[in-house]
Amino acid sequence: MFARNKPDVLVVGAGPVGLFTALTLTKRGIPVRILDKDWRTGTRSYALALHAESLRYFEELGLLASVLEHARRIRTIAMYDGAQRKAEMRISGLSEDHSFLAVLPQESLERILEEALAKQKVKVSWSHEAVRLEPREKGMDVTIEKLSKDSVGYTVQHTEWVVSGTEHLTVPFVIGADGHFSNVRRAAGIEFPTVGNANEFAVFEFKTDADLRDEMPLVLTGGTTNVCWPLADGACRWSFQKPLEDPDWDTREKDRDFVQVGAGLFPSLNEERLRSLLSERAPWFRGNVSGLRWRMMVRFERRLAESFGKGRTWLVGDAGHLTGPAGIQSMNVGFREGRDLANAIAAALQPGGSTEPLEQYGKERLAEWRGLLGVEPMLRGDANTDPWVAEHKDQILPCIPASGRDLATLLGQIGLTCRLPAAFRTPAGKAPTP
Repeated sequence: MFARNKPDVLVVGAGPVGLFTALTLTKRGIPVRILDKDWRTGTRSYALALHAESLRYFEELGLLASVLEHARRIRTIAMYDGAQRKAEMRISGLSEDHSFLAVLPQESLERILEEALAKQKVKVSWSHEAVRLEPREKGMDVTIEKLSKDSVGYTVQHTEWVVSGTEHLTVPFVIGADGHFSNVRRAAGIEFPTVGNANEFAVFEFKTDADLRDEMPLVLTGGTTNVCWPLADGACRWSFQKPLEDPDWDTREKDRDFVQVGAGLFPSLNEERLRSLLSERAPWFRGNVSGLRWRMMVRFERRLAESFGKGRTWLVGDAGHLTGPAGIQSMNVGFREGRDLANAIAAALQPGGSTEPLEQYGKERLAEWRGLLGVEPMLRGDANTDPWVAEHKDQILPCIPASGRDLATLLGQIGLTCRLPAAFRTPAGKAPTP
């Protein structure tokens, strides 16, 4: 057994959304514990951009300066059909205080959040896994296993993870921020059905002298979605969607239905393939390729939890939703979810507090994601909408790095009307009006 101070909230999962949620709870004066079954933060990941709205949330936590120190600012989304530039959206046209996207590696963002938690005397319990959750009248009983490395074998040794300790914790609330394989979601008996087709992307990160300015190029051509993110160190990251009819790309054996991220060498994802894809899909790209520093295949599912929680167990981020990579929507909406859920739990923990804000949180999350994932129609054009934009509107929706009223504002710039869930129809805080 190993002892810990008793928290009011256990956050399971120490990715960006889990760390952000734990820090927000701590700033509300709520004792929190955060754990993750991995032994450290990720060293390489897909998510790498903060929406304009997210920058406001990081400013509220006093972390904006640290974020911007490591970030490249993007102010325009340039939309292409192959060689032709078809439309653009201006992030600078939003009414946010910081009207740009901040592009930085996820590992840098996680480090900033973890250091901020440490200053609040909250340390992440790495290599700890919540393996069993059982509801009680006023909380959850959680069984936590501590994992340690152990060398096994005689002539040839190898390392395995073994359980080196067990803890039983009773806590008023549990938040599942533990991603697409969420133990918390499964323990709560919440289904996670598919709501759309899965897509695979070839991702290349490389140094280049291309003049990408402050734009995020988005290429929609031949039924594929392709996006380029300029990075702060003179590099860029391109993601090319694999055509459904092309079986010839590197891929891994997929033994699960959720997101699959590969870390292999992918021999066909070489510089020659990268140049071929650039020539075919983005012939306007002018710049050298001075060595690949990252290449991988990644599969993205489209899934939505049937509920975002019940009783004392609630979900944020990828534990509740999965979507495509272009707009970085899942992580950024997850930050707002963490903020809203922290407020709802703070209200519930007050003497005589009500759980109604928690129920409202669940309803609003489902309504928003049913729109973002295309389960319910969210966009429409009119007679003045460019025909190319109208034709591609459903493909465009998950590619926009925004949500809520910001999403409606950006789509309005290209002649699309966005039907917002009720939660976004009334101005709140500093949020912009459409």
